[in-house]
Amino acid sequence: MGDSLRDQLLKAGLVSETKAAEVERQESRARHRHAKSGAKPAGDGSRQRPVSTDQAAKAAKDRELNQKRQSRLEARARSAEVRQLIEQHALPRPEGEEYYNFVAGRKIRRIAVDAALLEQLARGTVFIVRHEGRNALVPAEIAERIRERDEHAVIPFGDGSGAAPADEDDPYKDFVVPDDLRW
Repeated sequence: MGDSLRDQLLKAGLVSETKAAEVERQESRARHRHAKSGAKPAGDGSRQRPVSTDQAAKAAKDRELNQKRQSRLEARARSAEVRQLIEQHALPRPEGEEYYNFVAGRKIRRIAVDAALLEQLARGTVFIVRHEGRNALVPAEIAERIRERDEHAVIPFGDGSGAAPADEDDPYKDFVVPDDLRW
């Protein structure tokens, strides 16, 4: 009985030559897949445990990477929404020599305004929006929608708190400086 099981089955006529070759190819592919993936063939249970912990660690890492990718996609979508809101609702910039200076981050920026826009800025019906390095003037309701998507895009008017806290020892506390003071 020196013949392999394959040869014995072929001699007995239980299996055809093509079926035996096909099974042999499938087994070869399976062995190749296992060797390529680094998984050990099923044997004793002690070898399966490290593979499952490695798989669990890989799955956790994949989940974390997927979550980061998803957050980047959401941030990109919010940025696109902000850009679209600004493009659709930005007020036209007036031509002229009059500018409004404002603080964006740690720098002082300026935007062209006229007297009507300056009055609307002071009343809070128009806001300055800074997105992707560009400034725009938008109505208040659009500024709120933009603030929902990116709170840093809308520039607050003044210091954001209204009036500065009054110091009791300040000799000029009775003299209020108007917001629209022009030099």
